[in-house]
Amino acid sequence: MVRTQIQLTEEQANRLKKLAAERQESVSSLIRKAIDQFLVSGKPDRSSLYRRATSIVGKYEADKRDVSINHDRYLEEAFGE
Repeated sequence: MVRTQIQLTEEQANRLKKLAAERQESVSSLIRKAIDQFLVSGKPDRSSLYRRATSIVGKYEADKRDVSINHDRYLEEAFGE
């Protein structure tokens, strides 16, 4: 194994310690399992997705003024479904 150092918030550390005690596992083991799960799924967490989505809100303009209401219709027209 490779030794590494990470920084956690107080809340993260406390929650990990509590969970580790409940499961009778080490904090390190829980962190390794979480990393394995993330690497397999390859998906960012939900809060990251929300941050990315909200970062583009209002950034672009549309030719039509009712896109927020009729987006499904415009997608159908664009993709021919």
